[in-house]
Amino acid sequence: MDILEVDKLVLFIAFVIPGFISIKTYQLIFPGIEHPTSEQLIDAIAYSCINYAFFILPIWLIETIGLKESNFTLYYLFYLVVLLVAPIGWVIIWRFLRTRNLFLSNAPHPTKRSWDYLFSQRKCYWAKVILKNGTIIGGLYAEQSNASSSPEAEQIYLQETWFIGANGEFLRKKKGTAGVIILSDEISHIELRVYEYE
Repeated sequence: MDILEVDKLVLFIAFVIPGFISIKTYQLIFPGIEHPTSEQLIDAIAYSCINYAFFILPIWLIETIGLKESNFTLYYLFYLVVLLVAPIGWVIIWRFLRTRNLFLSNAPHPTKRSWDYLFSQRKCYWAKVILKNGTIIGGLYAEQSNASSSPEAEQIYLQETWFIGANGEFLRKKKGTAGVIILSDEISHIELRVYEYE
C-alpha cells in the first residue's frame, strides 16, 4: 500500500470514526430522523475534534514521555479509549445532562416524539388502542411487547389481547391468541393505564 494511502486511512480513522461513533450512539439513545451518512461527515469531523479537545493534554503527555517505546500495550489501549470508548462516553454524559431538569427547563427534550419517549422507558401498561373506525383493542403491553421507534412508522405489538367491558374495564384475556400488532395508520389514539404487577 502506498504511504500516501496509509496517511489518508489514518486521517480518516482519526477524524471521522470517533465522531461517527458518537453520532450513531446518539441515534440509538435518542431515536429521530436519520440523515444520509454523506450529510453527517462534517458533523463527524466536528465531534472528533471536540473529542480530541478533551484529550489534548493526555495525548501531549503520552507522546512526550515516549510511552509507545516503553509500553506499547498501554499506548495502544490509550488510543483505543480515545478513538472508540470516549466517543460513546461523551454521548452518555450528554444524555445525562440533557435529561436533567436544568436543561429541560431551558431546552426541548432531546427525544423528538412522544411515542419514542414513552416506549423507550420500557414500562408495562394496560393499553386500550382506539382505531380510527371506533374499534377498541385492549391488551397488555409488557416485557414481551414491542413498539417501533423513529424513523420507522409507529407500530405496537401487545403481547396479550383482552376483552373490554362496557365501562372500559379489562375483563379477561383472550385465549388462543399470541397478541396483536397494530399499525399506525389505523390508530386514532391510545389510552394507557398503570399495570400492577401480580
